[in-house]
Amino acid sequence: MENVNSAVETLLQGTNTLFILLGAIMVFAMHAGFAFLEVGTVRQKNQVNALVKIITDFSVSTIAYFFIGYWIAYDTSFLKGAEELTQGMGYDLVKFFFLMTFAAAIPAIISGGIAERAKFYPQLFASFIIVALIYPTFEGMIWNGNHGFQEWLEGSFGAQFHDFAGSVVVHAVGGWLALGAVIMLGRRNGRYKGDQLIAFAPSNIPFLALGAWILSIGWFGFNVMSAQTVDSISGLVAVNSLMAMVGGVITAMIFGRNDPGFIHNGPLAGLVAICAGSDIVHPVGALVIGGVAGALFVWAFTATQNRWKIDDVLGVWPLHGICGVWGGLAAGIFGAEAFGGLGGVTFMAQLVGTLAGVAIALVGGFIVYGVLKALVGIRLSDEEEYNGADLSIHKIESVSSD
Repeated sequence: MENVNSAVETLLQGTNTLFILLGAIMVFAMHAGFAFLEVGTVRQKNQVNALVKIITDFSVSTIAYFFIGYWIAYDTSFLKGAEELTQGMGYDLVKFFFLMTFAAAIPAIISGGIAERAKFYPQLFASFIIVALIYPTFEGMIWNGNHGFQEWLEGSFGAQFHDFAGSVVVHAVGGWLALGAVIMLGRRNGRYKGDQLIAFAPSNIPFLALGAWILSIGWFGFNVMSAQTVDSISGLVAVNSLMAMVGGVITAMIFGRNDPGFIHNGPLAGLVAICAGSDIVHPVGALVIGGVAGALFVWAFTATQNRWKIDDVLGVWPLHGICGVWGGLAAGIFGAEAFGGLGGVTFMAQLVGTLAGVAIALVGGFIVYGVLKALVGIRLSDEEEYNGADLSIHKIESVSSD
């Protein structure tokens, strides 16, 4: 019997390790989606820079999270012998890989907002600081119970802050960090003439669409595999992700008047919003959450560019920042049993938890990019911006002129 129990335990450990590894690979693949979404949206003279930023930001994020960020969030260090690290079939290592792909999404989100005029190396340094210090501080508060924040919420409002897969922890934090960076950078040259918005058309709609598809597919690893073990997996998360995704597409199509840029960001808006409550809301609630997010993105993107004149190139603050906030709040509404949810949430806990994430990200973004701006500068010169980041930074164009 002892041998049977040992074999079952080994099988379970191996299955859990493989499960979370597959999730890590799916979220890792989403970074290709970030890359192509940005490549398809920016002008052709900045396409190479978009590709290079995503892969280098990912690499810098890995180093920052491995040595500093993961330790801050989970009080776990990997500076120990390999024999100790591989206990339990290395599940802890693979869990790090999975959560690191979440952390690396933060610089990938910011990259889209600051495209076409940001210096290369200052942005890499900002990515390191954000992933090493700012993101894991809030991540640890919410997902590891650090600093007593969740206990205080539960004692004050009857429930902890619920964010199953990161509407706020990942997306809202990334979006509000990006807002600080975008404001500190300023607008692209020629984007506005007086009060008139000058259209900078996307360079490649097929690439933009490819990026949206890769992100949407990988998102099912992002959400479903957030269970982290096989015995915690829920089909509800998968179906809710699907319903929110299509809800976002439909409303973005309607309110965006068939614009392909809005339509292909619609599923992403819905998926951002459903992350927080994907494990507790009813599928109909998920459809509503995604539908509201799609419409919200169209409105917020238009207002950002036209009314507030904030030059957020890919609309990452509306998409991740605003829709992420909506997702955090929506979990407190549609997760309640009165709306067909599983319960265990309160709106006030969701509100306070969401506002905490926004505050940490917004203040952190202004501090990091403000200090870098004062010390080394964060923006390309006018001539470099005119020539494009591809030639100015990487000395090559995306398409040969021959």
